[in-house]
Amino acid sequence: MLPAYFEASNFQKVLRYHQSLPGYQQTPLVALPGLARVLGVGGIYLKDESRRFGLNAFKGLGASYALHELLQRETLREVVSATDGNHGRALAWAAQNAGLKATIFMPKGSSECRVEAIRALNAAVHVTQANYDDTVRMAQAYETATGARLVQDTSFAGYTEVPRDIVLGYSTMAAEALEQLKAHGVSPTHVFLQAGVGSMAGGVIGYLVRTLGSRAPRFTILEAWESACIFASAREGKWTGIGGHPRTAMAGLNCGEPNPDMLPVIEAFAEFFVRCTDAVSYRGMRRLARPLGGDPAVVSGECGAVGLGVLMELAEDPGLLCWKKRMGIDERSNILLFSTEGATDKEHYEKIMGEDHGNEI
Repeated sequence: MLPAYFEASNFQKVLRYHQSLPGYQQTPLVALPGLARVLGVGGIYLKDESRRFGLNAFKGLGASYALHELLQRETLREVVSATDGNHGRALAWAAQNAGLKATIFMPKGSSECRVEAIRALNAAVHVTQANYDDTVRMAQAYETATGARLVQDTSFAGYTEVPRDIVLGYSTMAAEALEQLKAHGVSPTHVFLQAGVGSMAGGVIGYLVRTLGSRAPRFTILEAWESACIFASAREGKWTGIGGHPRTAMAGLNCGEPNPDMLPVIEAFAEFFVRCTDAVSYRGMRRLARPLGGDPAVVSGECGAVGLGVLMELAEDPGLLCWKKRMGIDERSNILLFSTEGATDKEHYEKIMGEDHGNEI
């Protein structure tokens, strides 16, 4: 069962809000027919979220809507959050637009260019010596100590309304994609969704399941190898966190504790859970930048390109043929991918683009 808030009236309310924002436009849905032919699938469609509100990532959808809803209920002077980069930048942008102060906590090892992108929006940024999940707890403590309002994209005991609104905010991305696919005369058979805490994945699943019902596609969840907390939770049959300091270039997926409100949604409707190494993402990044068969080029970052990287591995690795068959991926499949970010760390992006991988398909 889906939570009751996944309903058409809420989706319409969210979309109307986003459409009212200056600079709103649908992000492109990029068809990749040349690559689809090479990989032996019916179609590959990539939602390019690097064009969202000038923020180079999809996160502005959730942060802006959640802050808007908060301001309908409360008078605020300051907001606070923890981030690996994109959510904090989105909240800083939304706070600046609302005339509010923003304080953002970031985990150890955060990219300097991501830090500076948030500071450029007049937010105060504190880089901690902790992992992401402990950094979230620091943001919670800051709220308690200062009266700033926490705007976090994961829930915990007594804190569900704001993350619910963030999740609903992501439904706009799915609504646009469905409309754009319809213009192509296509209905998606498979959707690959990246997951850190799982809020984006849960939001997209909620929208597509509620909207399409029995025609909903098959969902696959993608996570960074060392921090795959949703994979671990699905395997253990219960909420499972991953501690320590996991390492991955997919900073936005480097989260060790699932959103407990979205985990049941994901486990109920996703069929497959995949842990991914950085190398899989890099492969997707390079192919999107250097397309095949007349396909358009797309600049996609480490988190954004992992879906295509996984699809390429499934299509080309003989050892994964059994999984490809189990997933029902064949020449009739129309696969929807979300490039959730562009090159948010430009130096690292250029490094990956400069690596020589010979005749890599």
